Amino acid sequence: MSTDTAYLASNWAEIRQRVDDACHAAGRDPATVCILPVSKTFGSDMIRAAVALGLRRFGENRVQEIRDKAAALADCGIDWVVIGHLQTNKAKEVARLASEVQSLDRPELALALHRQLQQAGRSMDVLVQVKTSPEPEKHGLPPAQLPAFLDTLRDYDTLHVRGLMTMAVHSDEAAEVRGCFRLLRQLRDQSVAQGHDLQRLSMGMSGDFPLAIAEGATEVRIGTAIFGGRT
Repeated sequence: MSTDTAYLASNWAEIRQRVDDACHAAGRDPATVCILPVSKTFGSDMIRAAVALGLRRFGENRVQEIRDKAAALADCGIDWVVIGHLQTNKAKEVARLASEVQSLDRPELALALHRQLQQAGRSMDVLVQVKTSPEPEKHGLPPAQLPAFLDTLRDYDTLHVRGLMTMAVHSDEAAEVRGCFRLLRQLRDQSVAQGHDLQRLSMGMSGDFPLAIAEGATEVRIGTAIFGGRT
């Protein structure tokens, strides 16, 4: 076992235990919460070491990184998940390289992805990113626009809407962070009542995932706690 693999194996076991503990504390079955390793800024060697541990899905912020890493790791059978803000002019590459987009946040992006997926003869799972934080630098669809956007997405048969995603406010106040996650769950529940099949809630990262799990997260996006600090 290489040094990197041993280091990652320890981190992976620890974060899996921490997620399980958070589930138990919230009265939830750990099997209902999965971990999406976020590999942004880490090189192909590190990801290959993670693949050796059995990981196959990796979250990336930038399409350029997916393109470069996909070429170097073509033999690994990786499913690349876009979690960062996505420009419409990247839709063609996303349709070719990614297995899922968790940052779908506006009609023009949905249309661009749909057209490119049609041309590629593919379909894709997507999550709608909702802005639950007041911070101006955070991306996402305004909550009030979610019902109409979900109705629009019904017309795009290449986009399989599986749930919602958010990023919580950056705050030391647990109540503020938890409020962001609670809002997303409430929006999901309202959307389900309106006839949308939304099973997934992608929310929570290395610093706040226990709060997200307490509010119903089905997936947490973990980078630093698995791969270490970023430079």
